[in-house]
Amino acid sequence: MMTEERLKARLLELESMPSLKPKLSIPQALEQAGFSRRDFLKWAGAMTAFLALPSTFTPLVARAAELADRVPVIWLHMAECTGCSESLLRSDTPTIDSLIFDHISLEYHETVMAASGWQAEENLESAIQKHKGNYFLMVEGGIPMGDTENYLTVGPHGKTGYQHAKEACDNAKAILAIGTCSSFGGIQAARPNPSNAQPLSKVTNKTVINVPGCPPSEKNIVGNILQFLIFKEAPSLDVYNRPKWAYGLRIHDLCERRGHFDAGEFVQKFGDEGAKNGYCLYKVGCKGPYTFNNCSRERFNSHTSWPIQAGHGCIGCSEPHFWDRMQPFEEPIAGKIFPLGQGSDSVADKVGIGILCLTGVAIAAHAALAAIKKDKEA
Repeated sequence: MMTEERLKARLLELESMPSLKPKLSIPQALEQAGFSRRDFLKWAGAMTAFLALPSTFTPLVARAAELADRVPVIWLHMAECTGCSESLLRSDTPTIDSLIFDHISLEYHETVMAASGWQAEENLESAIQKHKGNYFLMVEGGIPMGDTENYLTVGPHGKTGYQHAKEACDNAKAILAIGTCSSFGGIQAARPNPSNAQPLSKVTNKTVINVPGCPPSEKNIVGNILQFLIFKEAPSLDVYNRPKWAYGLRIHDLCERRGHFDAGEFVQKFGDEGAKNGYCLYKVGCKGPYTFNNCSRERFNSHTSWPIQAGHGCIGCSEPHFWDRMQPFEEPIAGKIFPLGQGSDSVADKVGIGILCLTGVAIAAHAALAAIKKDKEA
């Protein structure tokens, strides 16, 4: 654990670095957007807790966020829908997270930059060379490889997505796969995967921090930037290289409907009385017991709601190969063989294959016994 003294020294180091956007600092941008210093410190306190740091670190985390414009970011788009970028950048009521991300030094991002064609290609090449070894690389989307590598070509030179990603990875200080497509291949990699789409980790031998979700929470993106700013190293990762501070608990663990699960109260079909009463959605396909993410805490649409609150079960989008392995989305997994690989449960570093299959059997048994009990009581 980094001491306060070391963290203060790290902040002094950041302060000595030139701002890459001197015309408008992050504090000024937040003030213009109507956020008070109190609002910002409340956000910093929440982020401090998210990163599992002592509350005394809150002012230091706040200062690190203010200095986030010292680090250049290159964001590449591969085979994807741009939903991760859109969810972060297109909010009608921007949050502090999205505003901070708006004002870090985005040296290259195809969605928000004005350049195109030859100029865009030149911007990317210049950014890589200018900030070689110092930039954060964020990649959105799966990457076609092998014989079908040319299914994704980018720019006037006709370079493949794989070539762009590899060159950018080779020169990056830190690499983050943003969203499930970049982390695990996503829907592009679903059977039969005609483009042979692969996760970013297949492109490089460097450590890739996976930030999965369809899309991931904006805090999960900004939090990783803060982690590197503060510690100059990757956070603690699970066996799928997901930050444990964001993906350490299952949806099921913190679900607002968990009490109904424990009480054996389940929605039997969409629209029934159980659905109206907010009962557990496991029997209509919720994959919350198998999915590691913080959606229940973070929520979406300016933190107002999330799929389970809205009445549909989790589909497991932050898990590897979810499109194939979580289907059908409106039916429970129950005793289905669930070979997600070592480390799929909360004891990820110790327990091997099959743990989720056992979990599925246990959950299905609980649901069945609860239904029998209810029938007898009736």
